[in-house]
Amino acid sequence: MRAPGLLLNSDWILKLLAATLLAALVVGCGGGGGGRSSSSGTSAPAQSLTNISPAPQELASNAAAVTVDFGVIGVPNIPFVSVTLCVPGTTQCQTIDHVQVDTGSSGLRVFATQLPVSLALPQEQDGAGNPLAECMQFFDGYTWGSVRLADVQISGEKAASLPIQVIDQDYSATPSDCSSVGASRNTPTSLASNGVLGIGVFKHDCGPACMQNAVPATYYSCVGTSCTSIAVAENEQVANPIPYFATDNNGSSLLLPAASSSAEASLSGQLVFGIGTQSNNGLGSAQVIEVSPSSGTFSTVQNGTTYSRSVMDSGSTGLFFRTSALPICATPNNAFYCPASTQQMSAMIEGVNGAISAVSFDVGNAAELRLNHAGDSVMPLLAGPEFGTPTMFVWGMPFFYGRNIYTAVEQQSTPGGKGPYIAY
Repeated sequence: MRAPGLLLNSDWILKLLAATLLAALVVGCGGGGGGRSSSSGTSAPAQSLTNISPAPQELASNAAAVTVDFGVIGVPNIPFVSVTLCVPGTTQCQTIDHVQVDTGSSGLRVFATQLPVSLALPQEQDGAGNPLAECMQFFDGYTWGSVRLADVQISGEKAASLPIQVIDQDYSATPSDCSSVGASRNTPTSLASNGVLGIGVFKHDCGPACMQNAVPATYYSCVGTSCTSIAVAENEQVANPIPYFATDNNGSSLLLPAASSSAEASLSGQLVFGIGTQSNNGLGSAQVIEVSPSSGTFSTVQNGTTYSRSVMDSGSTGLFFRTSALPICATPNNAFYCPASTQQMSAMIEGVNGAISAVSFDVGNAAELRLNHAGDSVMPLLAGPEFGTPTMFVWGMPFFYGRNIYTAVEQQSTPGGKGPYIAY
């Protein structure tokens, strides 16, 4: 997932700095899971959005409505879903809309400002009984807050007592090794959403790496305003809700229609839970691309260059890869490419299982899109240079339009074999 950066002197938020989650690509992730109850806490009153919700869709119990719309601050190509959080085992609940659907990370993160004071979610504790907090790192910033337990409801699916991150810049005192990693992403406007639903291939956001060692700028034990970096058992880590559903728990698919032009005001689709568990989530003829069980990456070959750390990431608003074949836009749009005309390109995606898929994609002029389509939320032609790692190819939201993309969770059995894999 990539975090948005604000363009100075512009009301059209376009520029995204390299922000793929370090937990997936640097720390590594793994399996196991569960949660346990602990002491309670409070948070600030909920905020409400002014944009109009799309018309209700006829959905199965394992499917949730997804919309790509103006969202919180107008960043294009962000898929949103609504998530309901409840105090575990109770009917004290709050529904949060405009939570970003992110196949490039694992774990649910919501802002404290979206939770009413009356919704006192229990705080997760470490092995010594101290409150647990987390710093989630991006390449250009971080989120900080407490780890709490909630019953997570999405459509007809429920994960009970799931550890989540409640992002709160006022929680305790942000450790210096956390705040030094970049800009604070601790408000909905700085993250362009009311939360992030990480439904990637991993069960937890850090996995064995954080279980074995105290990874700096990750998990903390807090006593008063003093927080100390610690190792954390996997069942206490912030978790992907899907493997903790009672059913339909082996993965998901994100279905979005094709964009009919270079830009559209909005699109509506579905997030379907489970792979091959019901009549609406079969793999069909989708090709299975297995990914690395430690990093979630696969390979892409484009114009003779091999990008060995490729990811399928609905949390990125464009396709991001380094190439000399496309000119970079002038400032302030220099996070994207600006070819003189729309370029038709192709690539080969290769999984760790040797499966190969030929794909095509188009790249447009981001500056012209900014000028001519400032009010549109769907922009399938956005692409830009990857600032994080030259061997990365980020298949972001433009690749999702017009496709049914599956994400299989590690260690979970599916008709296409055990995860982790992607398929389309």
